[in-house]
Amino acid sequence: MNRSYNFSAGPAALPVEALEAARDELLDFQGSGMSIMEQSHRGANYDGVHNEAIDLLTELLGIPETHQVLLLQGGATQQFALIPMNFLPEGGKASYMVTGAWGQKAFKEAQVVAAARNATVQLANPGGVTGEFTSLPDRAEGLEGSAYLHVTSNETIHGVQYDSLYGSTYPECGALPLVCDMSSDFLWQPTDLSRFDLAYAGAQKNIGPSGVVVVIVRKEWMNAGNTSIPNIFRYGVHGDKNSLLNTPPTFSIYMIRNVLRVLKSSGGLSAVKERNAAKAARLYGVLDARPEFYQCPVNTKDRSAMNVVWRLPNEELEKSLIGEAADLGMSGLKGHRSVGGIRASIYNAVPMDWVEHLAQFLESFAEKHGA
Repeated sequence: MNRSYNFSAGPAALPVEALEAARDELLDFQGSGMSIMEQSHRGANYDGVHNEAIDLLTELLGIPETHQVLLLQGGATQQFALIPMNFLPEGGKASYMVTGAWGQKAFKEAQVVAAARNATVQLANPGGVTGEFTSLPDRAEGLEGSAYLHVTSNETIHGVQYDSLYGSTYPECGALPLVCDMSSDFLWQPTDLSRFDLAYAGAQKNIGPSGVVVVIVRKEWMNAGNTSIPNIFRYGVHGDKNSLLNTPPTFSIYMIRNVLRVLKSSGGLSAVKERNAAKAARLYGVLDARPEFYQCPVNTKDRSAMNVVWRLPNEELEKSLIGEAADLGMSGLKGHRSVGGIRASIYNAVPMDWVEHLAQFLESFAEKHGA
């Protein structure tokens, strides 16, 4: 088997052990004579997988009893609408910290909901948004009277991260409910979920295949949500049904279960953080050693350990780098179309030897071009 060095931002690399387990059970899950994909979501076999995934998440993250895990469809993008639908009251206000493209999308979707409710969605960024997204605000403003503050922990496109290895911290919001999109750095390190009233993560970055989103929500807040919207959009109804209101994305949840098993057996989230820190240090070290050639635009304390972004002196060199890397088996290095440049996504499932392979290539590429 010749696997690619996959640095894609998502759908992204999955642990080989999780994929191998799925391969071995694909046609016959636990002697049932059927794939898990072919079984009823009300049956005992799937029920065991579903609840094990929830239990593993609870154990790995130390999720308190005040919170509930939901496994839903629609991805993180659907949550952009569901959050204000559930928690932005008629005539009320919500605050959004916009630190990149995904925070911007969440903000715009909330405005659509607000318009139908005579409500307001405001930016919490001090001084507004410049559009550069190379640094993170360390405080929020104008929170008075808000129903909640929404933040994005890691911006996949722009490579900035709150609660990072390098010193960035979430803005304080006091007793105001804090909502966080954790799609691209969920489970990358131990995280105190009790500080968030709702955290959500599309699976396809760091914890599984596309098709499912993990939502961790404070039960009291969830149950106080808007009841005048259809049941399928209400977090409280999904909570009452243990995320089985309708047929869930069973295979995606099964794969999440497999990934979580791997995380647990490999030392838990403290060990995951240690590995991620080593990968980020190696890659940023190569870039920082050649600042005239590899230009990392992100403020040092706000750098992401998941999505490392940089530019070269010109686009022709960037195209050459991407092409030569592809010849060596490395994929997914082209920066997002909205910003260009180079991006290496080094999520949990990306092993250190892949990063070392990339780092050595970057060193040789720079030397070849006189840097």
